[in-house]
Amino acid sequence: MALTIKKISLDGVEAANAKAERYRFLNQPHEAESICLDVLEIDPENQLALRNLALAITDQFSGTRADRFTEAERALEKLRDPYERLYYSGIMHERRAKTQLRAGNLPHALLVVFENALRCFEQAQAISPPANDNAILHWNSCVRVLQSRGDADWHQSYQESGSLESGDSGWGPSV
Repeated sequence: MALTIKKISLDGVEAANAKAERYRFLNQPHEAESICLDVLEIDPENQLALRNLALAITDQFSGTRADRFTEAERALEKLRDPYERLYYSGIMHERRAKTQLRAGNLPHALLVVFENALRCFEQAQAISPPANDNAILHWNSCVRVLQSRGDADWHQSYQESGSLESGDSGWGPSV
């Protein structure tokens, strides 16, 4: 039996997008991603599906090379609203940095990722809709992570840590 992906109806897009959000909230990002792909198959520019797809991918970040950062980035690049593109790009960078930190990556190797998140949140805040402080909330979360460790952890040089001598790429804990 040949298995093929079936297409959903255009009339079912709204309900499918709502279901994808529910699956994300239930911590089932694989299912949410699959639904988003179904929506995008029949409506490639669907903004909600693109946003949910990127978020579902970032929900799966583990701090390893297997993280599909580029796929999430490609989905966000298709968002038409400049605020949303910046805000969700900031979330993508923030999640990447935090998962890599939890995975044991050295803080100084992640500083640039946190800085990318902060830059996105700052630019998003500058164009945010009235009474929308979401970018500020994420900015503050990143700053608190940066403040949770000593300055030396974030600015240690690669040579001090021995990373260059050992050929460490900055991925994974150093042994």
